[in-house]
Amino acid sequence: MRTHEDRVAAFRRLHAEGCFVMPNPWDVGTARMLERMGFPALATTSAGLAWSQGLADNEVTLDAVLDHLRLVAAAVSVPVNADFQGGYAVEPEGVAANVALAVDTGIAGLSIEDASGDPTEPLLDRDLSVRRIEAVRRAIDESGTGVVLTGRSEGFVCGRPDIDETIRRLQAYAEAGADCLYAPRTDRLEHVEAIVSAVAPKPVNLLINAPFTTVAEAAELGVRRISVGGTLARTAWGGFLAAAEEIAGEGTFSRFVGLPDVEGLFGG
Repeated sequence: MRTHEDRVAAFRRLHAEGCFVMPNPWDVGTARMLERMGFPALATTSAGLAWSQGLADNEVTLDAVLDHLRLVAAAVSVPVNADFQGGYAVEPEGVAANVALAVDTGIAGLSIEDASGDPTEPLLDRDLSVRRIEAVRRAIDESGTGVVLTGRSEGFVCGRPDIDETIRRLQAYAEAGADCLYAPRTDRLEHVEAIVSAVAPKPVNLLINAPFTTVAEAAELGVRRISVGGTLARTAWGGFLAAAEEIAGEGTFSRFVGLPDVEGLFGG
């Protein structure tokens, strides 16, 4: 098992050149399987974790998230990036304090969002959002861990799909100390290309949660990192729900064919 320092260093190297895929497991089993498949890094998914506990995405507590990060980071040797939502606080000091706890879990990176949770004003004030990134940058620097900080702008997620404002925010987060920039749900390639150009030379993460592009195409646009958010978890839920609904509604079991030997996959 590589040390925390080794994994952070490896994660930083991955961001230096090329394009890599960082899929999102939601528990230890899926994390270990993705590592066995050869992915060089993994990322947690707040939604996937929440659904596994029968909760909505915003209902998982900070303590539960920290426990989850420890479990996943300890289960694999590859770097793990934490979906740390908005830092589980609003004011910069509170976000920084929570990040100080997160970087001690063994993660190699984390992301901080700018969504407010208020449907009337779904994005936090831009100046406040910048101060939050600045505070997190200081907290990581003071920790001496070198954990990679990703600044996320959530406009395309929360009903404010303004590419110009998204770029302004990402540029501000880059200047505030974010190592990587991320605007989830941007699925128009011209928008992706514009973001990559606007924050260069800093790396950009692209969420691919629908078949609108490929790894090769994203790499051609200059994307450095690809994640899938909760989409692998939703894929698993899709299979589970279809089989369970057939049993409940029809009393038949037609989906119980062609299933993987999961026990064999884990060496049983």
